[in-house]
Amino acid sequence: MRSAFYISDGTAITAEVFGHALLSLFTVEFKHQTIPFVETEQQAEKVLLKISESFRESGQRPLVFYTIVNTDVRKMISKSVGINYNFLDQFVAPLEKALGVPSMPEKHRTHSIHEKTYDIRIDAVNYALANDDGSNVKDYHEADIILCGVSRSGKTPTSLYLALQYGIKAANYPFTEEDMGDVLKIPPALKRFKKKLFGLTIMPERLHQIRSERRPNSRYASMQQCRMELREVENLYRKEKIPFLNSTKFSIEEMSAKILAETGLQRRKY
Repeated sequence: MRSAFYISDGTAITAEVFGHALLSLFTVEFKHQTIPFVETEQQAEKVLLKISESFRESGQRPLVFYTIVNTDVRKMISKSVGINYNFLDQFVAPLEKALGVPSMPEKHRTHSIHEKTYDIRIDAVNYALANDDGSNVKDYHEADIILCGVSRSGKTPTSLYLALQYGIKAANYPFTEEDMGDVLKIPPALKRFKKKLFGLTIMPERLHQIRSERRPNSRYASMQQCRMELREVENLYRKEKIPFLNSTKFSIEEMSAKILAETGLQRRKY
């Protein structure tokens, strides 16, 4: 199996994201290795040994994606036996020309703590935890968005991702069997905040699978129950004109991006 290395004198998140995005275009299986905080020449030597060892074992030159600010360390990594891609070199010079100012590289700047936005994200995570699964409806006036849907449709992980990545205060509310009644209506706790509601739904087969792993052979997990609950919530979304998204085939990252695009909520990341 061919190896792909993601190397940085910081967190290596940028190298990972760029590298994975490029490799996802190819139907080739890779062994991924991420090596962050390569800040000295001694550490770079160890990385070069790993790359060389990978080459010897597989007989194929590894792909090496790196973002390194330190000039000496960067030069060392660029001489590895792998096929090397320095993302910074590709973009910095054209940007300097376009902006008319020189770049001022500094380690850890990309993913370091920016006090204001970092605090916003931590507050948003605490909010998401405190307002998970309809456990605390008294603070909904603070919410940027309230995700709603049946149990196990992806509300909690999406709320936490929106909070951690973008500083979005996301509460979430589950529609339970008790809410269904004759016809599902917007619960009293949500009526004042209808404009903040965003619905999630999911294919019945996938919901049945997820619930069966949690509570096998239960009424809660039965296909009939899953179909009934999903039919009710989707009817409610359409009747009340609540925007909604089917989470079946999307990752948390994709769902979050789609929600932000549809709602126009402002990212609070940088």
